[in-house]
Amino acid sequence: MRPEAREAMAPYLDADFGNPSGLHAPSRRAKDAIESARERLAALLGAAHPLDVVFTGGGTESDNLGLAGPCLAGSGRGGVVISAVEHEAVIETARFLGRLGCPVRVVPVDRFGRATPGDVAAAVDESTRVVSVMAANNETGVIQPVAEIAAAAREANPAVLVHTDAVQAMVSLPVNLGLLGVDLLTVASHKVGGPKGVGALVMRPGIELEPVIHGGGQELGRRSGTHDVAGIVGMVAAAEAAVFDRDRFGRDVGEARSRFEAKLTAAVPDVVFTIGAGADRLVQHSHFRVPGISAETLLIRLDGAGVAASAGSACQSGALEMSHVLAAMDLPAEEAAECVRITFGWTTSPHDGDSAAAAVATVVGDLR
Repeated sequence: MRPEAREAMAPYLDADFGNPSGLHAPSRRAKDAIESARERLAALLGAAHPLDVVFTGGGTESDNLGLAGPCLAGSGRGGVVISAVEHEAVIETARFLGRLGCPVRVVPVDRFGRATPGDVAAAVDESTRVVSVMAANNETGVIQPVAEIAAAAREANPAVLVHTDAVQAMVSLPVNLGLLGVDLLTVASHKVGGPKGVGALVMRPGIELEPVIHGGGQELGRRSGTHDVAGIVGMVAAAEAAVFDRDRFGRDVGEARSRFEAKLTAAVPDVVFTIGAGADRLVQHSHFRVPGISAETLLIRLDGAGVAASAGSACQSGALEMSHVLAAMDLPAEEAAECVRITFGWTTSPHDGDSAAAAVATVVGDLR
């Protein structure tokens, strides 16, 4: 966690532990903290008004609300269009909406995992209420042409709303409603160095949402549940720090990844980088496979060597199974079973790329 987040959270874990829905002084202080955080996040992400920020329990909840909220608002059952490589939070919400009778269309991707504006527009019709395409993929790091997709979708149906899951992208890419051309935007605290279990849905004015969590209506009726005051202020402090640190992050992490991939290639010449120069990707992601060595075996050995890596999304219950992202990219199952993801964070130094490559090379050498 970023020190800015810890420092911002501290008072609300101790002396200012009031419920922001109350009327007494501790509650008012908590409420003021939330509204200050709302104003700051609105400014950071390009919302026209602070009340266009809905605080949630994380990226998954924000994705649920971003899709189901508009589709189920009012008396209709609006349709959704998503790409085949979306986060499970988007895919499963779309499936849920489909069971309720909402039309659902899934857009294929190219071999790098990119959806094209033309394919998205072709899937949009008069029934479509929401188009959702992520800003960047959480497994491969591939960046989607969200602004172009949004424009194409609106040409097909001017009434459509465009949502993007920007959870993975915010730490390293400029992210806001206007720049991406979207109506609804999901962010999550832990990806920018804030506490886990906090997120936000940021949107353009005037969008009607059907809540997905019902109760006291604390977020202006759009979301219920007692606010996590410390989590909210920690998230916004971390987000501000991440934006301020973005240029430094790009330089240091970019050098770390470049050194990692260059040194790993030199030590393991047959290593295959799934996403290389053929597509734009997040600076912090490296996705690769070593032919003949399963991801499961490599991950276990890397863990023993002190390297934390993964075979896909950390949200997939820990089970090693064929990634829907790699399947959508038409990667053969035997190759997908060898794919490993290493990501570099805000604490990474360029030298960490060297040490990570050396650790992978040593493990590969031992296994061979």
